[in-house]
Amino acid sequence: MSRTALRICPLCEATCGLTLTIEGTRVTGARGDRDDVFSKGFICPKGASFGAVDGDPDRLRTPLVRKDGELREATWEEAFDAVAAGVRAVVERHGPNAVGVVLGNPNVHTMAGALYPPVLLAGLGTRSVFTASTVDQMPKHVSSGLLYGDANAIPVPDLDHTDHLLLIGANPLESNGSLCTAADFPGKLKALKARGGTLTVIDPRRTRTAKLADRHIAIRPGTDALLLAAMAHVLFEEGLADLGDLAPHLQGLDELREAVRDFTPEAVAAACDVDADVTRTLARELAAAPTAAVYGRIGSCTVPHGTLASWLVDVLDILTGNLDRPGGALFPQAATDRTPRPAGPSHGFTLGRWHSRVSQHPEAKGELPLSALAEEIDTATDEGEPIRALITSAANPVLSAPDGDRLDKALDSLDFMVSIDPYLNETTRHATVVLPPPPPSQSPHHDFAFNTLAVRNQVRYTRPAVPLEPGRLPETEIFARLILAATGMHGADPSAVDDLVIGQTLGKAVKEAHSPVHGRDPKELAGLLAGETGPERRLDMMLRLGPYGDGFGVRPDGLSLARLLAHPHGIDLGPLGSRLPQPLKTRSGKVELLPQPIADDLPRLRAALDRLPDELVLVGRRHLRSNNSWMHNVPALTGGSNRCTLHIHPEDAERLGVRDGAAVRVKGAGGEVTAPAEVTDAVRPGVVSLPHGWGHDRPGTRMSHAATDPGVNVNQLLDGSLLDPLSGNAVLNGVPVEITAVTEKLSPVT
Repeated sequence: MSRTALRICPLCEATCGLTLTIEGTRVTGARGDRDDVFSKGFICPKGASFGAVDGDPDRLRTPLVRKDGELREATWEEAFDAVAAGVRAVVERHGPNAVGVVLGNPNVHTMAGALYPPVLLAGLGTRSVFTASTVDQMPKHVSSGLLYGDANAIPVPDLDHTDHLLLIGANPLESNGSLCTAADFPGKLKALKARGGTLTVIDPRRTRTAKLADRHIAIRPGTDALLLAAMAHVLFEEGLADLGDLAPHLQGLDELREAVRDFTPEAVAAACDVDADVTRTLARELAAAPTAAVYGRIGSCTVPHGTLASWLVDVLDILTGNLDRPGGALFPQAATDRTPRPAGPSHGFTLGRWHSRVSQHPEAKGELPLSALAEEIDTATDEGEPIRALITSAANPVLSAPDGDRLDKALDSLDFMVSIDPYLNETTRHATVVLPPPPPSQSPHHDFAFNTLAVRNQVRYTRPAVPLEPGRLPETEIFARLILAATGMHGADPSAVDDLVIGQTLGKAVKEAHSPVHGRDPKELAGLLAGETGPERRLDMMLRLGPYGDGFGVRPDGLSLARLLAHPHGIDLGPLGSRLPQPLKTRSGKVELLPQPIADDLPRLRAALDRLPDELVLVGRRHLRSNNSWMHNVPALTGGSNRCTLHIHPEDAERLGVRDGAAVRVKGAGGEVTAPAEVTDAVRPGVVSLPHGWGHDRPGTRMSHAATDPGVNVNQLLDGSLLDPLSGNAVLNGVPVEITAVTEKLSPVT
């Protein structure tokens, strides 16, 4: 007999509400939840494929432990015994920094991945931390940290109310949004146009989003910061800067004016391949709009000046008075945010508190560049021990980081490796222990990270839609047991981890004068927490201490877990509103327009004005039905237009003798790959494009569908040496490549 259950989709940042159809313990269908307070019934192909993702037969169901060189099924006790022995031996012999931790993108899509890694890192005390952020978004964190004092204070465009939206390096019709959580992003763009608004897209590819735009600027890849700086120059030069209510909250306006003086539209025209008159028009239209917002994403982050481009996105919003006002770019307020502290000077944001051992890359937000992981494992120096043990969670850096071949070899040299992952993939095949989490239908869900980036304030929580399969552990318990095993407390009750966090959090809250529980007894408060599990008790605590919370009885109508459970489709908390100066954590208590690290990096941008363009450069590509490499193992999400082909413009194809569908060899600094050509004018001349996440042809994996059409690993074209120096983000776009037509036949692309 079938039944239905609600579930928030964990497959991209849109966080849409789903209604699942369940037969026994199997998810047989998924449709949009029309009553969901945020998504209102919207669903994309990924969400519609929830059942196929959830029931993928290649998902691991029991732990694997390496014995005599082979990964074999084991009990949970055997697996955690091995973790305790392997990790602690490395820590005790070589120190905590010899243990590396790699966190992949899917961590922020699960409750376990949001709640437990900070506890693991604190317990280990390692500085060898790497995440997916340094291959896609770290420049935005760094620019926000420098501007606002908080790396997670990222303003998002007010999509429902803006009159003018300028997108640079973003393709939300395919991505559904990134660092901007918006269910039905495509519908919001169409609504913008329907109400008479203007959509401008700056992108070297004519994406689906660009086709919807009123104006598409096919910029030369990697020159985003130059164009944005020239627009800022125009705003100053023509007296178009209008700060409005922002003026009292700003510091460094005159210095900013001087900093962009050299970046005239005429000076950047050749580098960007954008006519000076077009640049001036873009700036004037932005300034003239009743409300406007600039939104930049992966295409403008994964370039040599990614942090400067991210900074300039916000600078343009500020100079036009559109930061922190409805219709512009606003700071969301999530239900699980800490109780807002009084506005005023704070600790600020610091880069480079430590450096990587081999290439001396500065840390950013506590992380080192993922591009440096291989050298941190395989290279000896006098600066300390190499990484000898690795903990990975939902990460596949062999495919997602530059020079996967080198990393592949480096992983094989580790003393010990443990992976929390549902798949035996190109990375986890090297593990000593693999700990498989249950599928999403068997897990609870709350979006801690994405609600801090949502275009409307709301809160939702769904309990598991399907009972936990016998023999499985909840992902939260897997993480808790891993923490205990890795930090010398192996065998303790896993509930001790949640109890520790609750005790520490409440102990701190009662000492804060602005907290609703100031002066109360933390043990008494802990006894008031509701929830069937430790993670639910932690969620209840965060809700009750948060900006909308009941304050443990102080505000009876406020949020709590009990109230949230009574609203299965979520609770709407209203549109975004102005919040300055409260979110600012800079030392000055103001928006610091020209932080010193930014000023120090501007000469490098000025030097780019005179750089001769490369003949042919590579950019990435995103598809609506793909988010991470593991999605290529779901038949419903592959095929059609979601193929690993090289997009090349007809002019370049003719010049190089490349035929549509024929094999081409693509060579970069890190290596070469061969892929079928797809001749199309969707890319500008001088640009070729390969999608990311492919290359499923390595032995020892268990991803049967992905292996039938493996594609090629675009990141193997990169050697990992090109980074944005401020953020450590890998340069993945605008990198020079050579293209050669080849004669061998490729397997048919389906």
